[in-house]
Amino acid sequence: MEALYKEYRDKKFLVAAFPCNQFGGQDPGTNEEIRNFAQSKYGVSFPIMAKTEVNGENTEPIFSFLKKASNGEDIKWNFAKFLVDKTGERVTAYAPTVAPEDLKKDIEKLLN
Repeated sequence: MEALYKEYRDKKFLVAAFPCNQFGGQDPGTNEEIRNFAQSKYGVSFPIMAKTEVNGENTEPIFSFLKKASNGEDIKWNFAKFLVDKTGERVTAYAPTVAPEDLKKDIEKLLN
């Protein structure tokens, strides 16, 4: 995601990470610990938001919107990706197994 962010950020493309501990307890740290880890280990320069819940009764509103606007399904695992157009109306969901570079064609369509 960092490579995509660096490639397209000057074209008003934003990547935002939302850590979540709902999948196998993979993000148990504090917001600061998670942010520091991502920045030092992976060189992440895009925004890393506060840890959030993406499924269940405490789902953050942004994820309720993203799920409803795409396929309506719960998020299955960490690293799910959503591509939202500049109007905030068109949302495409991608499984965690989809590699970031596989989003390039869709990103370029939205930016052009």
